[in-house]
Amino acid sequence: MLAIAWIRDNRALLERTARDKGLGVSIIGDVLEADETRRRLIADAERLRKRRNELARETGEHKRRGETESAAALTEEAKELGVRLDEVAQEEARAARRFEELMLLVPNPVSADTPIGASDADNVEVRRVGVPRDFAFAPRDHVELGELHGMIDIPRAVRMAGARSYVLKGAGTRLHRAVQQLAMDLLEERGYTLLEVPILMREEAMTAAGFFPAGRDQTYAVEENTWLAGTGEVPLISYYRDEVLDLAEPARLAAATPCFRKEVGSAGRDTRGLYRVHQFAKVEQVVLCRRDPELADRLLAELVANAEQLLRLLELPYRVMAVCTGDQAAKTHKQFDLETWMPSRGAYGETHSASNVLDFQARRANLRYRDTDGRLQYAYTLNNTMVATPRILIPLLENHQQTDGSIAIPAALRPYLHGEKLLTPPQAEEEQEA
Repeated sequence: MLAIAWIRDNRALLERTARDKGLGVSIIGDVLEADETRRRLIADAERLRKRRNELARETGEHKRRGETESAAALTEEAKELGVRLDEVAQEEARAARRFEELMLLVPNPVSADTPIGASDADNVEVRRVGVPRDFAFAPRDHVELGELHGMIDIPRAVRMAGARSYVLKGAGTRLHRAVQQLAMDLLEERGYTLLEVPILMREEAMTAAGFFPAGRDQTYAVEENTWLAGTGEVPLISYYRDEVLDLAEPARLAAATPCFRKEVGSAGRDTRGLYRVHQFAKVEQVVLCRRDPELADRLLAELVANAEQLLRLLELPYRVMAVCTGDQAAKTHKQFDLETWMPSRGAYGETHSASNVLDFQARRANLRYRDTDGRLQYAYTLNNTMVATPRILIPLLENHQQTDGSIAIPAALRPYLHGEKLLTPPQAEEEQEA
């Protein structure tokens, strides 16, 4: 959410932002029109209240002078004015609701260095780390590897829960947990406060984080005013909601949570395997800081660097992408995605997303701090995926597979896997024993 005064002064910029993000340009005109209507009705109501007070005073004066006839006329006028005031108050309430609904649709302006584009095809590569492996054999995809090792079971999951479901078992479960714990340990070493948070969120929390109203169709409703969060960003943003914080140093938070998304609009895309599923797990980073654009840029780089360090420890080739306007959410000011090489796709696939949203979320969540002059200011908020699994298992299994289907374990993961260096398919183990 943006300040309405700022919206009034920057209409052209916001209309360009709405167009570049693929939103309706009319949103800006609509919100300004609603604001004008709301302010006019507020002024009308204030004028009527003022006149009502004057009538009360005049009526009292007439009564004191014994002028009952004129006092009665003034009383009648006051009654008629009261009826009109009630009507205006109702119109004002409707206008306020309309204004608030439209304000939630106004997009955050993008940074000056954000690429202009219509979709992820227009994202710009910033850097590439590692070289995709040149296999000397026909590599298996992660589903084949998972079935070979007995670590992924999709048919039974689909029978239980429908499409885009999976079961991890044995080594698959251990890998799933191991990458999460490695991510959490790295963040704790870097001074992040680790939280265990709820994922059943009230609508206010979903709105505060900027996922409502636009993302409502992606979210599972549990009951009235209760939703399953699609990311730990939602509870982390609302953790300090309505509080005044000490942000002399940025507040660094992290949480590992299950996540749920409907994947509406993704029909027919990435239906095989673990890439696009309804239930997954994420380790999320969220940072709150002072209103300092240079500081926010440094913190965004820090968030990206944390995720890059994890990918290097997992020994995976990846690239960093500057996300274009058309691939950004309405809330985003600046965004980088990390894409990891997935042999089965013959391409890089998104595994991380880092965003600076300025004070867009803080205004909704009422997250404030006092500046050096003691004035209350809205904070800046930033977020990034430290790891999302099981999606990360796709490159982890595929890039580290061996000719016989065994899977090499990166050194950084071995302490979380009882020191295992190699996962060997059960059939190969039986043949070795024989």
